[in-house]
Amino acid sequence: MGVEGCTKCIKYMLFFLNFIFWLAGGVILGVALWLRHDTKISSLLELEYDGTHAPSTFYISVHILIAVGAVMMVVGFLGCYGAIQESQCLLGTFFACLVILFACEVAAGIWGYMHRDTVTKEMITFYDSAYDKAMENTLTDPDKKKAASLVLRGFHETLNCCGKGVGTNIFTQMTDKLGMTSICPSQGSMVNCHDRINDLFNDKIYLIGIAALVVAVIMIFEMIFSMVLCCGIRNSPVY
Repeated sequence: MGVEGCTKCIKYMLFFLNFIFWLAGGVILGVALWLRHDTKISSLLELEYDGTHAPSTFYISVHILIAVGAVMMVVGFLGCYGAIQESQCLLGTFFACLVILFACEVAAGIWGYMHRDTVTKEMITFYDSAYDKAMENTLTDPDKKKAASLVLRGFHETLNCCGKGVGTNIFTQMTDKLGMTSICPSQGSMVNCHDRINDLFNDKIYLIGIAALVVAVIMIFEMIFSMVLCCGIRNSPVY
C-alpha cells in the first residue's frame, strides 16, 4: 500500500532531507548555545561601566537562533513522520510551517545584512567610552578612573589587545609603565582592540550566515518535495 514509482523515491528523498533538516536544527541550537556561553563573549557582554551595560544586541540574536533551532527540530520531525506515514494532513502542516520559517529566515537575513556591523560598532563605542573616561579621569577623579580601568582590563585581558589604535596603544603602555594607569595586558600587546572586537564578532556572524544559507537551500527542496509527495498521495490509485 502507498505511493509507487517516482513518488516513492521522492518520499524517501523527503524523509532524508527532513532528517538533515532536523540535524541542522540541532546544530543551530548547539551553535547558538555555544555562542551564548562562549567565554570571551560572555566576559565582554557582562561588563558594566557608569551604570551602562555592554550592548545586548548580540545576545538577542543568539536567543532568536536558539528558538529557531528548537522549532526546526520539531518541524523536521513532523516532516519525517508525515513522509513515512504518507499523511496529506501532516505534509500540508509541514509545508505551511516551512513557508513561515522560510519567510522569517528571509526577513531575518535582510535585517541581519542591513545591521551586520551594529554589534561591533556598539561594542567599539562602549569600549571607546570607557577608554576615554579612564584617560580623562587619570588625574582628576581616581574613583571613576578605577571603574573605567576595570572595564578596560576586561577587554584587554580577554582579547589580548590594548588601545584604540597604534598611537593610543603605545601611549597606554607608557602610562602603565609610569604607574599612571594599569590597563594593558600584563604580557603586553601591540594589537588594537578595535581590530580584535571586529574579528571576534565578524567570525561568529559569518558562521551564522553560512548556516542560514545551507538551511534555506534545504527548505526550498523540502517545500517542493512535500507538495509533489502530497499530490502523489492524493492521486495514488491505492487510496
